[in-house]
Amino acid sequence: MKFFYLYLFQKEFQMKNNIKIKIEEALEQIRPYLLADGGNVSLLEITNDNIVKLELLGACKSCSMSAMTLKAGIEESIKRAVPEIKAVEAINVSITA
Repeated sequence: MKFFYLYLFQKEFQMKNNIKIKIEEALEQIRPYLLADGGNVSLLEITNDNIVKLELLGACKSCSMSAMTLKAGIEESIKRAVPEIKAVEAINVSITA
């Protein structure tokens, strides 16, 4: 039974690692556009319920368009690469409706 749990743990770890790699690849696709405007993005966490937590860096932290960049650019890129992601949140951006 102990080996079964170890097997499940390894499978879950591999799945999380594969998701992280795909998210990083998606971020690499959009990063040149962020860098061109003096910004960047950093992956902080993928929660157990598949919510991605990011930090916007540089000019992106204070840009008035950062909420739009997050939703229309970054979140769309990530969800296209990893459909099982439910949401993308930036710890330093507030989205107002």
